[in-house]
Parts: sequence; structure tokens; C-alpha cells
Amino acid sequence: QVQLVESGGGLVQAGDSLRVSCTASGFTSSSYVMAWFRQAPGKERDFVAGMSRGGGSTSYTDSVKGRFTISRDNAKSTVYLQMNNLKPEDTAVYYCAVLFGPVVRSTWRSYNFWGQGTQVTVSS
Repeated sequence: QVQLVESGGGLVQAGDSLRVSCTASGFTSSSYVMAWFRQAPGKERDFVAGMSRGGGSTSYTDSVKGRFTISRDNAKSTVYLQMNNLKPEDTAVYYCAVLFGPVVRSTWRSYNFWGQGTQVTVSS
């Protein structure tokens, strides 16, 4: 049974930093992308960042470039999203996702499995 468990969300002030984590279990594929999406109330689920197993395929949405950093610890099947200089518009539920394949994709329908989400709230 595939499971993705996120942690690390919370309430912070604008300009603060936060790191969210996601640990995957229950599958043995050696080639998979781990990515972060976010969804604000009343809005669609949007791609934030993604990374292939070896890091050769890494992508960020424009609004987080220079502020967010995605990284992976393959030995722990864990992906991290370090978020710096947070803004109120970053407020959303952040979801971890896995795609079986070598290349990051930004469309949520491409992903095979999802975590339950973790809330990130940035106050102004």
C-alpha cells in the first residue's frame, strides 16, 4: 500500500522560513519523481516544485524561484521543500505527490499518488 506522509506545515509570518517534508512508502520503483503542489481555498491545485530521483530533472513554478528549494534523500524516500521569505500568497494546503517516471511534470493529473496535505499559513 503506497503512502505519502507530509509534515512540517504551520502558521508563520511574512518573511519567515518553513520546511515541509514528505516520506513515501509501499512501492519499489527505482525511477520516480517527487513533487509538491499547493491548493488555496477556491483555487486549483498548482505545481510548486518537483525533482527526479537523481536530481537531473528539477523544476519550480516561477513564483517560488529563488525562495523555495526542493531536495530529496533517496535513502529515506523523503522529499523536502525549504520555503524562505514566505509571503501571504503562499498560504495553501501543500501536497506531496509521486510520479513513476524520470521527468518532472507540472500537471497534477500526471501523478500517481498523493499525500493528505499539510497546511501552510503565512500572515502579513
